[in-house]
Amino acid sequence: MKDADAIVFVVDDDSSIREAIKSLVSLVGLRVETFGTAQEFLRNERPDLPGCVVLDVELPGLSGLDLQRELAAHGIKLPIIFITGYGDIPMSVRAMKAGATEFLTKPFRDQDLLDAIQQALERDRAARRHSGEIAELRQRFEALTSREREVMNTVVAGMLNKQIGFELGISEVTVKIHRGRVMTKMGAQSLADLVRMTERLELPTVKDRSAKSR
Repeated sequence: MKDADAIVFVVDDDSSIREAIKSLVSLVGLRVETFGTAQEFLRNERPDLPGCVVLDVELPGLSGLDLQRELAAHGIKLPIIFITGYGDIPMSVRAMKAGATEFLTKPFRDQDLLDAIQQALERDRAARRHSGEIAELRQRFEALTSREREVMNTVVAGMLNKQIGFELGISEVTVKIHRGRVMTKMGAQSLADLVRMTERLELPTVKDRSAKSR
């Protein structure tokens, strides 16, 4: 599991638990930062790395579940592994429904925690890759001119060049030029590629607008 480019945050008010988890996680080559309260964790500036939070449910002040809600409210999507000595089914269901990756009851096996951390880090890496890909696609789309966006919209709706020209009031030759520029700027190898990009960006299409106007 060794990975210098990942970090595990441990939030637990019991210093012995914090240190035990820190020692365990450090042994497998992961960077660890520990905190005694949720407030301390929130005040801390977190590095921009794949990570997860090992979080005690019962904390003084802001509870673990409160911290989970606070992070979600601020758009912080770090995977959370809850640990507790007082776990019950309704509590674990609430935590999992709110996006927790695991809910472990103390005392837990070291390997169970390490497995949960590995899964959480993989989940965060995947989410970061997805966000990066979407951001790059968004940047490409924003580089298109307004006319190129109009052409792209009609192309992915399945319209032919002649139909697009009629729809936009331009010649078929001009449509072909804009269409080529769209494919180049978006990095699309085929129409199917362009359609998938539109779906990933959740862009409204000609068909969507037509359906809404009915």
